Amino acid sequence: MSSSSKGKCPVMHGSNTETSRSVVEWWPKALNLDILHQHDIKSNPLGVDFNYAEAFKQLDLEALKADLKALMTESQDWWPADWGHYGGLMIRMAWHSAGTYRIFDGRGGSNTGNQRFAPLNSWPDNGNLDKARRLLWPIKKKYGNNISWADLFILAGNMAYESMGFKTFGFAGGREDIWHPEKDISWGKEKEWLAATKNRYSSDADRESLENPLAAVQMGLIYVNPEGVDGNPDPLRTAQDVRMTFKRMAMDDEETVALTAGGHTVGKAHGNGDASMLGESPEGGELHDQGFGWMNPTGKGNAEDTVTSGLEGAWTTTPDRWNHTYFHLLLNHEWELTKSPAGAWQWEPVNMKEEDKPFDAHIPNVRRNPIMTDADMAMKMDPAYRKISERFHNDPEYFKDVFARAWFKLTHRDLGPKSRYLGADAPKEDLIWQDPIPTVDYNLSEVEIEALKTTLLNSGLTETELIATAWDSARTFRKSDYRGGANGARIRLAPQKEWEGNEPARLHKVLNKLTEIQAGLSKKVSIADLIVLGGSAAVEKAAQRGGVNIEVPFSAGRGDAIPEMTDAPSFDVLEPIHDGFRNWLKNDFMVRPEELLVDRAQLMGLTAPEMTVLVGGMRVLGTNYGGSNHGIFTDRSGTLSNDFFVNLTDMNYAWKPINENEYSVVDRKNGTVKWTATRVDLVFGSNSILRAYSEVYAQDDNKEKFVQDFVKAWVKVMNADRF
Repeated sequence: MSSSSKGKCPVMHGSNTETSRSVVEWWPKALNLDILHQHDIKSNPLGVDFNYAEAFKQLDLEALKADLKALMTESQDWWPADWGHYGGLMIRMAWHSAGTYRIFDGRGGSNTGNQRFAPLNSWPDNGNLDKARRLLWPIKKKYGNNISWADLFILAGNMAYESMGFKTFGFAGGREDIWHPEKDISWGKEKEWLAATKNRYSSDADRESLENPLAAVQMGLIYVNPEGVDGNPDPLRTAQDVRMTFKRMAMDDEETVALTAGGHTVGKAHGNGDASMLGESPEGGELHDQGFGWMNPTGKGNAEDTVTSGLEGAWTTTPDRWNHTYFHLLLNHEWELTKSPAGAWQWEPVNMKEEDKPFDAHIPNVRRNPIMTDADMAMKMDPAYRKISERFHNDPEYFKDVFARAWFKLTHRDLGPKSRYLGADAPKEDLIWQDPIPTVDYNLSEVEIEALKTTLLNSGLTETELIATAWDSARTFRKSDYRGGANGARIRLAPQKEWEGNEPARLHKVLNKLTEIQAGLSKKVSIADLIVLGGSAAVEKAAQRGGVNIEVPFSAGRGDAIPEMTDAPSFDVLEPIHDGFRNWLKNDFMVRPEELLVDRAQLMGLTAPEMTVLVGGMRVLGTNYGGSNHGIFTDRSGTLSNDFFVNLTDMNYAWKPINENEYSVVDRKNGTVKWTATRVDLVFGSNSILRAYSEVYAQDDNKEKFVQDFVKAWVKVMNADRF
């Protein structure tokens, strides 16, 4: 073999190599649709026919819980347990699995088991959690498909607490695993780990100016820097970050103090060594590391020589079991700033009695000072947090109850409504953050449904009003955390009934008429069902007008929520500030309108073809916000036809910009303006992928297919929150 040919690679370099460049890297202005293709069934080894809910029903939950409790005290030589108990490690794994959740878009959280994949598996704040997942592998192997990794992470945290003497509020299964990284979710724009917080704040002095939708203050953290803001200790300043990041996790001050204290009642921080000596993170390691990261070449490399956060020490006197010493130590001792062996800032007590100190986690009969992070000290020094801490200190039973509920909320916030909960340990109590909806006890026959359709279509409301109201009611659904949607008809309640995007004047008119219709029915039918049925009946009528007779499937059973079931402020984050499907922007944003459309479509659980057919259909149905004519590429508005795509792809027209988000569609022959359009309209002809879909729907032989696909996508949106 010649030296010139010896090193040549015989295969094309793919997307995993160091030399590859994505389409977006080559053409940074190209619309990235990858987020709409996430979790394609082809990536799922369990196949399209696998039903996790049914598999979970076959699980021996009590046996699994017993095995998890046994695991806690079965210390392994390759990663010895602190004080012979893995509880602290398992709780941290569960916490960090759930702790990525953020309220603004509902993304992150424990719902998918995404901690197994990059970037989360290699975040600095998730250091050595790869060891926790490997410790769980024999149990996952044993129970197989009956328990997802996502559920196992949370259940392991619960069993860790229970094996240490704490009674949890309950556990619900139902989290389905993903099978590849969620690489298109933005965790921040920084290009380096733990970059300065100024990168996420519009004003460094205003800690509420943290960039949306982020919750963590630095790239690679779950919450805040334990050493202080940008690594500079200042508990009062840190308190501002703690308050904001927990608020963006849907937690109030009391829940924040409870979670901080309850999380730090057990376990320890690890920083007994030189952090600069640690190896690559799991995603950056060598093949022979087999997915292990942060390998420590010094000392034992584990046990008493473990380096994770860089801080070193336990928070309480007995960190291997549940106790009430956290508040006792925090409030009754003076604390001073020190440095850990790894050089990290931490707080240690002044002149603490030897018997109040915890034993070393691995060296027998040696006691060590406990520690507090800057965030812990915030619980003492911030006036509001201090007041709560003192109440918890004086009332341990109250603290236990608040923490149990807060831990349950933390680990179940993104699981959705109780109807999705699986297993006998799911608590029966309705919690307001679950967005409860009353159940209904009626059924509607096909004859009754047809009669209601006729009533709705003859009500004096226009088809456009019915379609827009049904859409606005359903479009709030987020598959990220299963919030929003048409079920519950919360569009009738504050704050949704006054949202600008819901066109309050039109909405109130429709709701008043539907309430009038409801009052005249011999059988009680929910407003939620009437809203959806009215929109679906109008879609049917529009399809018939275009020559296609099609039935829009409808399933009754939605309930009507009441104000007492609704935590109104928590719905503020669901308010639409844009809706490309109705060609609306509340304001001008730095992000392009077509990117906002893709983001909304992904949150709604739509694919790229579904997004395409819905936009084309909504345009010809004339459902634009405020009656705008942008993108209505048809002379028969209100008819469900493929005209949007036919005219978009017709080369007899040219497209000329008016401003950044408005265009004229001009007849090439005579120069007259035929239509106007927005960026969202024209991207379906500009982007090569979306144009390919548009061309399918513009074909002469696909007129009926367009209607059929629109109806399927419409029904998917209307039923997205039916579990």
